[in-house]
Amino acid sequence: MSENNNQKTLDVDAAFLKSRRGIVKVAETVTLFVAFVCFAVASTPKYLAATVLEFLITLLLLLLYLLKLNKKIKFLFWPIVDVFNSVFAAVYLIVLSLMALTSYSITATLVGGVVSLISSGILFVDSYTLFKNITFNKSRNETQNQNNE
Repeated sequence: MSENNNQKTLDVDAAFLKSRRGIVKVAETVTLFVAFVCFAVASTPKYLAATVLEFLITLLLLLLYLLKLNKKIKFLFWPIVDVFNSVFAAVYLIVLSLMALTSYSITATLVGGVVSLISSGILFVDSYTLFKNITFNKSRNETQNQNNE
């Protein structure tokens, strides 16, 4: 009996978690989750929705790089998507955290605003390092391999 083993497995890139980019992505995810929890405790839905959305987007990008799906889904140039997400999220989180810091009535809102400000700083660092590594005169595979280091 010959069985046809056409099972597709996902490779996990454990080296990505140990790389600088992986550490920054994990730090973004953790700080966004902490900000989400703080805003959830404070029951502030206007801040909660933004942090949960950015947490999910960052988590999906982390899983994309961790499971090497960026090498299988090639119709998007993932480093540019990541740069745009990081820049827009950082600007949005700065505005959100400044609003939370100036209008807090519960300590959890204050802590969530501070953690969101830290998260926006990490997002700016991520976007700067990503954009610095992207070169537009190389092929996609060379640039994506360089960015995963």
